[in-house]
Amino acid sequence: MLNVPSQSFPAPRSQQRVASGGRSKVPLKQGRSLMDWIRLTKSGKDLTGLKGRLIEVTEEELKKHNKKDDCWICIRGFVYNVSPYMEYHPGGEDELMRAAGSDGTELFDQVHRWVNYESMLKECLVGRMAIKPAVLKDYREEEKKVLNGMLPKSQVTDTLAKEGPSYPSYDWFQTDSLVTIAIYTKQKDINLDSIIVDHQNDSFRAETIIKDCLYLIHIGLSHEVQEDFSVRVVESVGKIEIVLKKKENISWDFLGHPLKNHNSLIPRKDTGLYYRKCQLISKEDVTHDTRLFCLMLPPSTHLQVPIGQHVYLKLPNTGTGIVKPYTPVSGSLLSEFKEPVLPNNKYIYFLIKIYPTGLFTPELDRLQIGDFVSVSSPEGNFKISKFQELEDLFLLAAGTGFTPMVKILNYALTDIPSLRKVKLMFFNKTEDDIIWRSQLEKLAFKDKRLDVEFVLSAPISEWNGKQGHISPALLSEFLKRNLDKSKVLVCICGPVPFTEQGVSF
Repeated sequence: MLNVPSQSFPAPRSQQRVASGGRSKVPLKQGRSLMDWIRLTKSGKDLTGLKGRLIEVTEEELKKHNKKDDCWICIRGFVYNVSPYMEYHPGGEDELMRAAGSDGTELFDQVHRWVNYESMLKECLVGRMAIKPAVLKDYREEEKKVLNGMLPKSQVTDTLAKEGPSYPSYDWFQTDSLVTIAIYTKQKDINLDSIIVDHQNDSFRAETIIKDCLYLIHIGLSHEVQEDFSVRVVESVGKIEIVLKKKENISWDFLGHPLKNHNSLIPRKDTGLYYRKCQLISKEDVTHDTRLFCLMLPPSTHLQVPIGQHVYLKLPNTGTGIVKPYTPVSGSLLSEFKEPVLPNNKYIYFLIKIYPTGLFTPELDRLQIGDFVSVSSPEGNFKISKFQELEDLFLLAAGTGFTPMVKILNYALTDIPSLRKVKLMFFNKTEDDIIWRSQLEKLAFKDKRLDVEFVLSAPISEWNGKQGHISPALLSEFLKRNLDKSKVLVCICGPVPFTEQGVSF
């Protein structure tokens, strides 16, 4: 039996595990469902106890509200009175009380970051945490004094200075028709997946992922630019160039004025989710209950989701306040299935199972072509460096847990020269549930390094393949190295019981 790497995929706290690792729900009283909570929030009842006032909350004040009938919790700087929500919380009152009278951001992210708490708890909002006033500087004067975008050392936190990457900076220059923003990351593992750019009207936002931090450029541009732009990365020196096209060929005196969190390096765990609206371009059946959705990014957005990471989808006007994490896939596993050919950098594909009684997927399935879905920036801690010099790759997937494996398969078979063997064991209930079975079989026939095994838990009598659930007996034969000392990676994804059993064997 092979040793499964300690950092299995997805990670124990990753939302790609469908739910948090092992968190159990508690039985709710009659009349305490999600829809009951939504009705309560729309009833006009004062749920904060402050009669509609919003206040600034000091740390000392927050600590006082730490009882079940008087429970305030801070999430990303906003304070909520969650006492009315206690009986409606699927995780139970004790789970909420873990953050009573304190900052619950980290706990919230560990357990259920996919929940849109701003919408769910908006009627419980007490106010913001009080912060010490900061002295604002004239941005144009600051540009004259230092290299454009070089953050003064006093603004670098001790934690980041000691533990984080070398501090990045930015600069800008212009020609008659172009403005180029250059980001100096001081890292050598930067690629096009590392940078996310959004600009609307005069607001320009660029997020650069640097190790476990995010470097944010957030500027109100001094002049208008066109929607389309280009992004270049010089990997050898960690330099990113974002080239904007001026609407008018005039000289800019300065780049713009700083917006929220501009020129800051923030731990990714402390950043909120940023969304952009994407248009539904196509929707096609893959199985009897699974669809392939194709979304088009806005022309003013650059976003490439790294392998093994996920995004959150948010629907307009659902009223439930729920968002869901999904892992983007390739348009197909085989080039001949891509018709028409769409540029990868402007389209995102998702394989999504529709649950008829669910709160989210039926609404998603009812969207018409041309409707919009909000897509977040990527999350996840899977590192592509795990593939370096890899020789044997083992993939264990159950149901739609197959989706993270799609890009892994494409990348492994295309870009890892050391790879000798890829083995996929794909668990489903019936043959009709197998996603992209034909494509998988054709890909295995085309590339002899790939072996695919289908395992069914409720097959028909004519089924000749493997049967059952994940077990040591199945895995002992499946997890065999190509060579005794070959470098191995095991990836597993599916419902929580499946992943927990797989990792424990």
